[in-house]
Amino acid sequence: MENVQRNTKGELLPIEEIKDMNIYEITFSPTGGTKKVADFLATELSQEIRCIDLSNGNEDFHKFSLTNEDTAIVAIPSYSGRVPSTAAERIAKIQGNGAKAVIVCVYGNRAYEDTLVELQDIVLQAGFSVIGAVVAIAEHSIAHRYATNRPDKEDYEHLRAFAEQIGNKLRRNDFSTPAIPGNRPYRKAAPTGIVPKVTKACIQCGLCASKCPVGAIDKNNPAKVNKKVCISCMRCITVCPHHARKVNGLLLAIVNMMLKKACTVRKECELYL
Repeated sequence: MENVQRNTKGELLPIEEIKDMNIYEITFSPTGGTKKVADFLATELSQEIRCIDLSNGNEDFHKFSLTNEDTAIVAIPSYSGRVPSTAAERIAKIQGNGAKAVIVCVYGNRAYEDTLVELQDIVLQAGFSVIGAVVAIAEHSIAHRYATNRPDKEDYEHLRAFAEQIGNKLRRNDFSTPAIPGNRPYRKAAPTGIVPKVTKACIQCGLCASKCPVGAIDKNNPAKVNKKVCISCMRCITVCPHHARKVNGLLLAIVNMMLKKACTVRKECELYL
């Protein structure tokens, strides 16, 4: 097989130049699990990575405009089998302009249901061309006993192999869209409602408020949360240096019990090309 790829002008690109082509890493990752997966895939594909943080509520996403020579990894967590509405709204503001997209869904070992096919629809509407999809597992953002310390060594081995196959597809100049699992219409979105509470350890540093993806925490009084705005992403718990925010113990016990059957068996990463 010829070890080259042609660009949109028909010019040949040596394989070593492909490694330096622009990769946009577009990620919504409030607790960091999704970003671990996206970071790994991006670095396996390129040394030139531009990051767009969909978790940043202060960013103007309208300013991002890609070209049809760019490739994007668009990665989001699955929230009850759906794309987080916040991520969907922000992806829609980005101008894809025909850029190739590898969509990535990360979930906490329960199920991802219609997340991937919904993400496909969202990026298509934003002007991207979907050429591949990856499903990966990360530690559950609420019930940490499930998928603990994932992605793990075995996951990364799968993801490395996936990145190689994705790279090979790009080198073949194959921009076909794979069949993506999921249902249309999508499953009904589950309501949020798990709002972390402030404990006595809080020193009102305000970090949780500044990092909240949706601005649900009062900057002047971090103990005050707008429950209607909160998306239960658990970022405030993750970023607090004093471990001063927690989910109600009884509620957490109920969540753990509800997830036990579905989350006990280890799920594996998936690739769609």
